[in-house]
Amino acid sequence: MKHSAVFVLVLAATGPVQAAGISDDVVRIGVLTDLSGAYSGNVGPGSVLATRLAIEDVGGNVLGKPVEMLSADHLNKTDVAAGRAREWMDREKVDVITELGNSAVALAVMNIAREKRRMTMVTGAGAMRITGEDCAPTNVQWVYDTYALAKVGTLPLVESGARKWYFVTADYAFGHSLEADGARFVKQGGGTVLGSARYPFPGNDFASFLLSAQASGADAVAFASAGADLQNEIKQAREFGLADRQRLVAMLMSIADVHGVGLEAAQGMTFAETFYWDMDDETRAFARRFRQASGKMPTALQAGQYSAVLSYLRAVEKAGSDDVEAVMNALRSMKIHDAFARNARLRADGKLIHDTYVVQVKTPEESKGPWDYYRIVKTIPGDQAFVPLAESQCKLAKGGS
Repeated sequence: MKHSAVFVLVLAATGPVQAAGISDDVVRIGVLTDLSGAYSGNVGPGSVLATRLAIEDVGGNVLGKPVEMLSADHLNKTDVAAGRAREWMDREKVDVITELGNSAVALAVMNIAREKRRMTMVTGAGAMRITGEDCAPTNVQWVYDTYALAKVGTLPLVESGARKWYFVTADYAFGHSLEADGARFVKQGGGTVLGSARYPFPGNDFASFLLSAQASGADAVAFASAGADLQNEIKQAREFGLADRQRLVAMLMSIADVHGVGLEAAQGMTFAETFYWDMDDETRAFARRFRQASGKMPTALQAGQYSAVLSYLRAVEKAGSDDVEAVMNALRSMKIHDAFARNARLRADGKLIHDTYVVQVKTPEESKGPWDYYRIVKTIPGDQAFVPLAESQCKLAKGGS
């Protein structure tokens, strides 16, 4: 593939062999991510690095067997992702494929993995279908979903007076899901949705969509998008003067996006986040390692990737095997705690339940130094942020398979 990249990391095994439950005598992790497109700043090379850091933290081996990491660019194309996933599973004997930062890509790959009895760990995609109606017993959704983003990022704004909303939405599964969940909570809070405009993903020129939003008279203009698209939308919205009379709302924003647009443009924006590097000693320690290797602070998705891979390797250790059913059972029985997840738990539908945060971007004057961008306004416990299991569309939540 012309634009794909494959990296292999083999960390030598140390210590005595403890079990014979590792297939091919190697634990193989495939990181299938966006290395060159609109989402590469939020995931991409940083998620590959996060995976390497997690492997290092278990000493490069599990049960006395070495851990291998492969990575490739899915180019945000389902056919490319599906082809790579099949190749990895059939020829490279990859045990788990992770990251999958694009909802359409994630849905395609997790179905292939289910057919082949391999595992997927979605850390970069948020469509509700992933752990909803399309859930699989071999898949987990680790970092976020559109329900949690919309609920945590929308309801407080409606309650504070932003009653009329307009959505500018990426026209694919993730954008549709984010808009639908956002509209749901706007209405639940007593607000109204005046309309929406869907643009073809990825986009560059958002002028017509932003002018429609401006003309709508909405109190809040919500961007149901992410990555480079979101950054361009914010910059262009500022240029067109939307921020003078309307509140700009990011339904999914990361520290990389704030860094990309700058504090001058992003200041005051409030949204849902799942990680911030400057929360406590544990987050700062991980962030220092990450920044030393990359020159940047980790996004929530990259921190979540670290957490997912570390937890997978711990689960293999606990299960005494890399068999997908044994690993999934171990994950569900474990208390998940690391720099990203605090006393989190994995539900029957494959969703990791963990705290989510309402953050506000600081003004340039408030920022005390590089990457000092967020103020944590509120912590929302996981059982309040994510959809209740009783409302889940996943048949696994109801005892199905």
